[in-house]
Amino acid sequence: MSMSLTCLENEFAFYVDLWNVDANHLSLVTGLEGDVNVKFLLTGGSLVKVRSNNWKKNRFFKLQEDFRTVFQETHKIIGRKNTFSIDDIDTVRQGRHSEGLEKYTDENMEDRCFSVIFKNRRKNLDLIASSREEAAYWTTGLEKVVRAMHNLSRQESSEHWIFNCMRKADKNHDNKMTLKEMKNFLRTINIEVNDNYAEMLFKKCDTSKSGTLEGSEIMHFYSLLTNREEINVIYSKYACTGGQMSAEDLLKFLVYEQRERSSMSDALRLIEKCEPDETAKENGHMTKDGFLMYLQQAEGMIFNMAHKDLYQDMSQPLNHYFISSSHNTYLMEDQLKGPSSTEAYIRALMKSCRCVELDCWDGENGEPVIYHGYTLTSKVLFKDVIKAIKEYAFKTSQYPVILSLENHCSLEQQKLMAHYLRSILGSALVTEPLGDKMPTHFPSPQDLKGRFLVKGKRMNKLDSFFSSSSALEEDSVSEEDEAANVKMPGEKPKSKSSKMKLARELSDIVIYCKSVHFVSFEHTRDTQAFYELSSFKESKALNLAKTSATAFICHNAEKLSRTYPAGSRTDSSNYNPVPLWNAGCQIVALNFQTPCKEMDLNQGQFLPNGLSGYILKPKFLRNRATEFDPNRLTRGPWMQKKKFHVMIISAQQLPKLNKEKKNSIVDPLVKVEIYGVPDDKAEKETHHINNNGFNPMWNESFEFTVFVPELALVRFMVEDYDTASHNDFIGQYTLPFTSIQNGYRHIHLCNKRGHVIPSASLFVHIMIMDLQ
Repeated sequence: MSMSLTCLENEFAFYVDLWNVDANHLSLVTGLEGDVNVKFLLTGGSLVKVRSNNWKKNRFFKLQEDFRTVFQETHKIIGRKNTFSIDDIDTVRQGRHSEGLEKYTDENMEDRCFSVIFKNRRKNLDLIASSREEAAYWTTGLEKVVRAMHNLSRQESSEHWIFNCMRKADKNHDNKMTLKEMKNFLRTINIEVNDNYAEMLFKKCDTSKSGTLEGSEIMHFYSLLTNREEINVIYSKYACTGGQMSAEDLLKFLVYEQRERSSMSDALRLIEKCEPDETAKENGHMTKDGFLMYLQQAEGMIFNMAHKDLYQDMSQPLNHYFISSSHNTYLMEDQLKGPSSTEAYIRALMKSCRCVELDCWDGENGEPVIYHGYTLTSKVLFKDVIKAIKEYAFKTSQYPVILSLENHCSLEQQKLMAHYLRSILGSALVTEPLGDKMPTHFPSPQDLKGRFLVKGKRMNKLDSFFSSSSALEEDSVSEEDEAANVKMPGEKPKSKSSKMKLARELSDIVIYCKSVHFVSFEHTRDTQAFYELSSFKESKALNLAKTSATAFICHNAEKLSRTYPAGSRTDSSNYNPVPLWNAGCQIVALNFQTPCKEMDLNQGQFLPNGLSGYILKPKFLRNRATEFDPNRLTRGPWMQKKKFHVMIISAQQLPKLNKEKKNSIVDPLVKVEIYGVPDDKAEKETHHINNNGFNPMWNESFEFTVFVPELALVRFMVEDYDTASHNDFIGQYTLPFTSIQNGYRHIHLCNKRGHVIPSASLFVHIMIMDLQ
């Protein structure tokens, strides 16, 4: 069902009832009418909430009639909300597939257990139902509601949210709105207006002069509130056929404004998809409501739809790709006292991370563990981590996962590590070179789909697989002992061991990613094989990227490089990955658990190509004879100078930052940031808009010159202006410059953790032109 303004007017009675929000109407909106699982959720029931062996308590849960929140019974008086939002749910896992349920429940409870996994730092909700059937009702019902809310169009999601806010403002539930309720509603949706304007708006809508708004008056108020003048202006320019856009008019808009290579069939397809008025659709016309719907669909977004799915060549050697990579993957928080968890691996893998780190140490009862050595971080069993990796590695991406081992274990526990890797990962683990002869270069991501590679120390050369000689080489400890770089406050630095004993069983499963110490680019070129990989601490890597960028690029055109944050980053903060991508480094490892600008850049870098976690490097970074230097630009194939014109027009439904304070309204401004080679780095910002997060309008234009577009990222950031302190983060969106579409485009904003904020968007105009 379409939710355009035309529909609102034509089905007035339906939507007045919708304002009152009854579950039957909302289920119509979400397509869940009559669903037995959802009806079960709306009735609610008792579940056992699990926190530990000793904390398992019955609590009542129920889906609220707004379809956006779940009530949960709580006996905690202070500081505990008794609801959570459907929008905050990442996934619902059936069975004992969380760390808590695996630890604190018995195997015979498997079919009664499930977990609600949240997008933010909030802990998982681990639950036990009274029966297998009841667990199925809960999990299936929640999955359907999450999916239905996620699948609402931007227009539907926006209107659903607004009507829900209206319902909450109607304190006495009389289906009417007083002036006071209207002012409270406006604050709820992030608009502060003075009393005179509020009274003027109220009187304009109160045509019955009853002192309340009801029925058609509420719909008139809604129409005034959601009217977008900027869309009206654009539409009227091209609506040249009886006040509407014909297919020909729409095609002109697509070609001249959106700079798309569209045909008449493309225009007709958009009308069929987006137009809510059946008469207009039959005539091949698009109304203003249909035009707005189009602009809020994927076709109207800034991100090029052609780049959404896998579109790059995946048959090139592995080192020709940037690889989404995690540092200290086991940590949920900081690296001094934070908890280690299998959940951290699951979250990274579900974000398409393709290289995870396993910091392995001797544990009790002969069982190797993973944690951040020399610190107070908690420990997790190595075998549990491998099980979690096996389960979740290929749910988002089918392309290979690299297991980066930092090995501090005794021989016996190393042997057990090798046993777990082989027995749990099975045939998916690469244990010998592909093919029947000694390789001279890496296999491709395509060759390695669904496979695991181990990165670590190896005793001998890879050609031992193809010769009778299997002489072992003496080997030393990890090329950079990352854990030794971290110390507790007041402690002396831990000494680094120069030698270690390596179990043959563990050595033998290191195939394409043999860890070696870096001496120099000349030494690497002359003495090391293609599969021998060096890791670089951020200071070393950034220095090489600055002083020897071309040599670093040539090195990475043949071999793999891994970089990682300095041990002094005890708060698990991140370094800037861009200079290292500019130098061709493939495995730029970041702390995925830490929300920050650097992780925004990482998410933007790996947004295209089907969320595969692999991005093909530009050709000039794959050429071993390249002369490209990102720090001192010269003419070459990398120089594709562009003029980037951006007009920040408006924003829609920005979130309130302080929901506890009803009168807290944001004063938004927009920053446009360019990241890439040093000559391309730039930032510009708009003025701020006072007291309006619902529909602020800027109409400010900026121009940038981009010299190396294939390495540029663009970040749009919205902040809440503050005169007395730093501006507060509202939302952001980052994408590669080469994935930007021209024309009038919406931008879906993301929160600090990279999740899309429902309904919140920017509206911009983009023009990219070639420069000589």
